[in-house]
Amino acid sequence: MKRVRKLIKHIISRVNVNLLPMGLDVEQALNSTLLGNKMATDYAYYALSIDHPIYFRFRESNLGGSYFLGKCDVDRSIIIRSDIRGDELKAAGTEVTFGKVTTELYRDEIIQVVNSFLYKTLVHNHSRNPESPELFRIQNTVSMHYANIHGTTLEGAYLGAFATADLSVMHNCIVGDYSYIQAGDLSKICIDSGRIWIKVENKYEFDYRYPQAILEKYISWDQEGELTGLFADFLKGRRSDFLPVYDSLAETFPVWVPDNAFVSRYAVIKGDCVIGENCLVAQRAYIENSELGKGSNAQENSFIVDSRFAGFVVVAHGGKLVFSNIGEKVFIGFNSFLHGTEENQVNVGSGSIVMPHTIIHASEPIDIPEKTIVWGYITKQSDLINQSMSLADFSKEKDFNIGRMSFSGDAAAFIRDFQNRVEHILVDNGARYDGKQERRGHAQKTQYVSYNLFQPYLGGDKQGMFPTIVVDDS
Repeated sequence: MKRVRKLIKHIISRVNVNLLPMGLDVEQALNSTLLGNKMATDYAYYALSIDHPIYFRFRESNLGGSYFLGKCDVDRSIIIRSDIRGDELKAAGTEVTFGKVTTELYRDEIIQVVNSFLYKTLVHNHSRNPESPELFRIQNTVSMHYANIHGTTLEGAYLGAFATADLSVMHNCIVGDYSYIQAGDLSKICIDSGRIWIKVENKYEFDYRYPQAILEKYISWDQEGELTGLFADFLKGRRSDFLPVYDSLAETFPVWVPDNAFVSRYAVIKGDCVIGENCLVAQRAYIENSELGKGSNAQENSFIVDSRFAGFVVVAHGGKLVFSNIGEKVFIGFNSFLHGTEENQVNVGSGSIVMPHTIIHASEPIDIPEKTIVWGYITKQSDLINQSMSLADFSKEKDFNIGRMSFSGDAAAFIRDFQNRVEHILVDNGARYDGKQERRGHAQKTQYVSYNLFQPYLGGDKQGMFPTIVVDDS
């Protein structure tokens, strides 16, 4: 493990160069998260597909338990049990627009991870950075348990547990536990834990902050640096179900899967489940005693238990639902937590938007009307008064405060952007596939992926390091 220990010190030094001046030393967080001997035994795997350009380069890294799809380049990094999903990277010749300027990509986009530590992290989408549209670059970054890096470039950043960096351009910043950020350049900014901040210059700004006492119930750390709280408790009882999935090469499921749908062989399907037409169930998704209606999806690290989806439901990365009944074309945001019980179920009406990082933990039945936007922390029906609005009423607002949320700018544009994003996700996932080649999405394209396993050195100074591998079909 000598080379692994050297690599750990290297990553800590590279990240701390940027973050120590901001008051954060990542050494304790990183060391408390490392898995010791597991780093020397866990295999990784990359996916080959005729629908995705193939280029993989792994050098001087540990990649235990991680998954790679699309063009990926990893250098001097530790990526543990993470998903680097490049199925939406832009192709050479694509025209992209930033503001009023349109430019053409001169080569295929690639995800590049350098001098970084990613632990159980989801990386997806494509770069929104006008400085390097061909490069989705994660450099000098530490990302903790179940964080999401979605369509953003990170340089010198720290993401706390269950944090999401979405569609942003970030430099030298700290994003606290369970924060959701979509706010552009965050250079030299420290984001408090539990902040939900969406800002588009000259357009709108949404800002909500969880009470610290509430947040600590769900996410906290013990003296040894172990993740604790209700989120950790929820996951702890279910993660073991993935062990036989990763130990077996069998590609069979306990339920029937339509020909036009996709269920990853690295997902858990348990109990009495129904998978509808054009559904997408990604790797590391967990479905138990639930029904996914036509065109619905369960993205990475989503958990759907004792729940029913009417159809065309989007569950973004990390969404968790228990005893929830979801109407048609509902968006469940990143790392949201909808937890009902058999007696106190959560019902969400059609066309609604559950904002990223929303917690609905029902102590009584919760009924959210159709075409409603909801955010924040909800345990009873009356909590919706200050943490939800109909889409129509929200769209009429300009600058207002309600409960712990403040909004300024064009509210109608805010709602439209979310609705357009939901439709874009449905199309990309193949939810509207009708048999025509041009309507294929991830649910159809990913059916023909082959998985290739590779392992680290099992002994000597290089124990735990993966050999340098280059896979290219050019």
